[in-house]
Amino acid sequence: MNSERIVAGLDIGSAKTTAIIAEVEGDLPKHPTIKVLGVGQSRTTGVHQGVVSDIEETTNSIKKAVEDAERMAGADVEDLFCGIAGEHAQAMTSKGIVAISHDEITLSDVERVNEVARAQAIPPDRQLLHAIPQEYTVDRNAGIRDPIGMTGTRLETEMYLVTIGNSPPIHLRRSIERAGYKLRELVLEPLAAALAVLTEDEKELGVAHVEMGASTTDLAIFHEGKIRHLGTIKFGGKNVTRDIVHGLGVTQADAERLKERFGSAYEPLVDPGEVIQLPSTAAQGERHIPRELLAHIIHQRMDEVFDLVQREIAAAGFAGKLSAGVVLTGGAAAMPGAAELANEVFGTGVRVGVPTQNVGGLVDTVDAPRFATVVGLAQYGANRVALGAATTSARRTPIGKGMEGITAKLKFWLQDFF
Repeated sequence: MNSERIVAGLDIGSAKTTAIIAEVEGDLPKHPTIKVLGVGQSRTTGVHQGVVSDIEETTNSIKKAVEDAERMAGADVEDLFCGIAGEHAQAMTSKGIVAISHDEITLSDVERVNEVARAQAIPPDRQLLHAIPQEYTVDRNAGIRDPIGMTGTRLETEMYLVTIGNSPPIHLRRSIERAGYKLRELVLEPLAAALAVLTEDEKELGVAHVEMGASTTDLAIFHEGKIRHLGTIKFGGKNVTRDIVHGLGVTQADAERLKERFGSAYEPLVDPGEVIQLPSTAAQGERHIPRELLAHIIHQRMDEVFDLVQREIAAAGFAGKLSAGVVLTGGAAAMPGAAELANEVFGTGVRVGVPTQNVGGLVDTVDAPRFATVVGLAQYGANRVALGAATTSARRTPIGKGMEGITAKLKFWLQDFF
């Protein structure tokens, strides 16, 4: 096992913290794959709506998840690629233009035009997380993916800049450091999950990736091979659980168990004659309900979430343009009927995304849609290793004011990632 090829991802959700340790394999630097060595999970108690609300509790969650993954992997890790929730993100497009003075466009010209586009003024309470070139224009020829070697006098780029607020990364870094690790890099969770489950064809044709978390549902739209829109809906799996609590008069823990054991997101899939027993107190006595009632409660909330996502897609200008349909990930995506309901709401093809492409080793430990983000973080790390960009100077740069310093020190752009 080569320690320089070990990467670790950390997904701190509102319900669970998940860590993965993997080894980078494959044909470097172009097509790295990961071999899963270990996975660890713990209950998250110090995070609310994707924000660290209790550093000590979050530290304990991180420590347990990573230590469990280390035990399974038989390897220790020092630093982590950590996800940050999509609700903190804001995105904007920025243009850059430079003059070309020699015969053909070189890598230095591309870096120059990218720097110009990236130099967009960022508000003082925010920092740059990702700078992703969308496309280039040489003279008046638009839609160029890679302009190197072309002839022209003027090079333009359109770049997708993703920013986050200043305080969430600071609290994340503190929690990780108190757990005994270093934050290697922050990655936006919807982009990490998309990296793990979307195919190049889907991104080219147009696809909506919907990550259904505990507190929020994140949307990432890809079209013509590039990320085009990010959005967050402030409803998730916890809202479904809360509806079950109120609708059936059960505790939250019992509502979770009922949802996992008998839940269906699509009411027509449930046999109308099937009856289930509810957990009950002595005062309530023995209680039975049609399973269809539980499905009805779940169906209504999930339908609302998908409808809000559909409105976001339309507002972004992509209604009817996503030929590859919708890909669902996250814990709620594994519920029976989720794809059927989504298909009805979106009126297009829907599949549940499982992160198994370019993945080897203990594949069965991550063979579920809830592992999309953490596997994507490991794959992002694998790309960093493959491109030789995980420099010690970047690792030592503090988060906070210096988050921009991390991206500034990395001498390549993310067009091959997202």
